[in-house]
Order: sequence, then C-alpha cells, then structure tokens
Amino acid sequence: MYSVALLQRQLVEYTSSLFQEGFLDGQFNQLQLLQDESNPNFVVEVVTLFFEDAERLLNGMEKELGHDNIDFKRVDALVHQLKGSSSSIGAQRVHRVCIAFRNYCEEKNTEGCFKSLQEIKQEYTLVKSKFETLFKVRGWNKSFLPQGVQLLDGE
Repeated sequence: MYSVALLQRQLVEYTSSLFQEGFLDGQFNQLQLLQDESNPNFVVEVVTLFFEDAERLLNGMEKELGHDNIDFKRVDALVHQLKGSSSSIGAQRVHRVCIAFRNYCEEKNTEGCFKSLQEIKQEYTLVKSKFETLFKVRGWNKSFLPQGVQLLDGE
C-alpha cells in the first residue's frame, strides 16, 4: 500500500515535470493561490472553462480555415482569444503556438495557419491530458463538470 508521503512526493514530482516540460508556467501557481476553502474546486472550474472555450475556438478556427476565401482577421481574433485564455491558466505551450499562429495570420500565410492549427490541437490535447492526470492525482472533484464535457479517459 502506498504511504501518504510517497503519494505526496509523486504529486510534487508530477507537478514539477509539468513546469519543466513547459506545459505550465507561473500563472498556474497564481491560479492555485486563488483556491481556498470557500471555493475548493476553483482551479478545476477555471481549467474546465478553458477546455470548453478552447474547443469552441478550435472548431471556429477550423471552420474559418475551411473557407475558400479565408478571413485571416477572423482567424486571428479566434487565435488571440485562445492565446489569452491559455495564458490565464498557465498553459504555456498552447500560448507559444498561438503566438506563431498569429504571425501567420498577419502574413496571410495559409500553409502556416494550417500547420499552426494542427500544432495547437496537439498541444491542447496534451495539456488537457496533463491537467486531467493532475486533477486525478490531487483528488480534485470533477463531478461538477458541465454536461458534455468529458475527460479524455471517458470518466
């Protein structure tokens, strides 16, 4: 049977790895500081809202890039929103890809935009998986997740 000390050490190591691998930055620490006894699910709620928003924005980007005549300003606006929301939860790798994506939008570089969209999808999926693992390890409650929002493992 695992001891509490071993589980706590594993939690610290896992969380540290998220920072070392560039998935999270200091903004995530700031987010955690806002969680207290009066709102014990604050971090999960905020990150869940990010998941919902990111799905909507990614779908919008894909739709806009699917048009024959791409509205790069509209794509850029969607990327800008994702950049901001990823920054607010400390999702550093998603944020970085958004910066490159915005540059491609400004250049009206269709190929670069398609490439960036794929990179953002990949980074989003990775960070979502990392957050879900973190939530499980920490035992943060996910039973309140809005209808239709599922964790990757289908729980």
